[in-house]
Amino acid sequence: MKTRLHTICVLFLVVTTSTTAFSQENLIVRENKKEGTTNWLLFNYDQVIAPGRDELWKREKGIEGYCSHASIKAGETLKVFVSTEPAASYKIDFYRMGYYGGKGGRLMRSTEMLKGRTQPTPEDGKKALIECKWDASYELKIPQDWPSGVYLGKLQVAAPKAEAYVIFIVRDERKADLLFQCSDMTWQSYNRWPAWRSLYDYESNRWHTRVGNDVGFDRPYGIALNWLPVNYFPISNGSGEFLLWEFPLAFWLEKEGYDVSYVSNLDTHADREGLLRAKGWLSVGHDEYWSQQMYDNVVHARDQGVSLAFLSGNSVSGIVDLKPSTDGRSNRVFGLTRRFGQLSRDLMGSSSHGTGMADWTVEKPDHWIFDGTGMKKGDGIPKLVGWEYHGTPNGNQPGLTILATAPTRSRDNRELNTRTVHTSTIYELPKGNFVFDAGTCWWNMVLSTPPGEMNPPRRDFSKDDPRVQSITANLLKRMIQGQP
Repeated sequence: MKTRLHTICVLFLVVTTSTTAFSQENLIVRENKKEGTTNWLLFNYDQVIAPGRDELWKREKGIEGYCSHASIKAGETLKVFVSTEPAASYKIDFYRMGYYGGKGGRLMRSTEMLKGRTQPTPEDGKKALIECKWDASYELKIPQDWPSGVYLGKLQVAAPKAEAYVIFIVRDERKADLLFQCSDMTWQSYNRWPAWRSLYDYESNRWHTRVGNDVGFDRPYGIALNWLPVNYFPISNGSGEFLLWEFPLAFWLEKEGYDVSYVSNLDTHADREGLLRAKGWLSVGHDEYWSQQMYDNVVHARDQGVSLAFLSGNSVSGIVDLKPSTDGRSNRVFGLTRRFGQLSRDLMGSSSHGTGMADWTVEKPDHWIFDGTGMKKGDGIPKLVGWEYHGTPNGNQPGLTILATAPTRSRDNRELNTRTVHTSTIYELPKGNFVFDAGTCWWNMVLSTPPGEMNPPRRDFSKDDPRVQSITANLLKRMIQGQP
């Protein structure tokens, strides 16, 4: 009975915290009153039995595509590049991703049937760069009434049946409480399309972790991105890592009515002052690869009073150099230059310590982020830490507080390694803002369970955790309303 009563109390806290603090209707609340649908899900895709790695990391038949922009504003024109094999007619349905009564998406526009053809696999360019340079298949001027958000274009061939996504972000310039940064440079870093052409594929080495290839946005996202955490999830084909680690947060934020605007890593890089339009900025999921300019812009936002929450793991790890495509479009290509090292620790409090698993275990239960959770020192949220984590803090922030810490296990969750520990930290700044680091890629997985929810290997995140919901609500409330 005590356990059941505690759970009910925590659930009540989460609901009342959100509805009382954020009851004023905003653009996101209005948007999510509109009719939703689950038709954005993929229903027709390759069912590979016991897939082998070589088989998965090769170009797919059926249908695939990419967009001219990772991030775009209303009024600008998006080009969609599509290839079908064999040549076949197809259509595109465009969806905005959100809550929408639990359905997860809203249909924004559908095309008529379009004539498809097989477009070529490009040859390697300098530093093994893959740039498709396909003929544009469809052009869409983004309507003025499309809100900021993550959008999926569902590509559909009727016969033989095949489906895949293209993905893009619609950004705006309005003031908002929160900025949700998609980790799309990391999605692209692990993208092996058309075969073994990720940031990690250098000559014959397929897990090269130093300076090597360049990668670019002018290609589809492959059906398999990163073997360790995702295994094989064809129902996310073409969406990068968004549906895996980021959508559960977007779904929950929009369910709770937070005033949120969405940006790409590329926007954080290019728009320094744009970060100041929000009270809180969110790093989400697997946010490994940054440019130095991104880092400098986020530090500037922090120093100007914007709170930061790293609801992510393996964050701020590799420094990449963004550069134009070979036809001169800015910020379409990048390659690894070096690691952030101490700079990441100075920003977050800790840094990535590689792969490992652990319970997210409370160290300082009297801190305000635990208000209302009933959690005590040593209480753990099972298996929340992984697949990459942040370790022992060694940043230079005065007042850095360790919120949670525990020894990690090997990535197969079998061997306990007492020499490596996960830590989650927070530090506060003179302007009243703060920097929180969850220290795990999987923080968002237990905030919500959207349609099509996908579990990583050896994990079951199909049940929402009211403690993580409450901690996150406490963080966002302090971001938005400031110190009491």
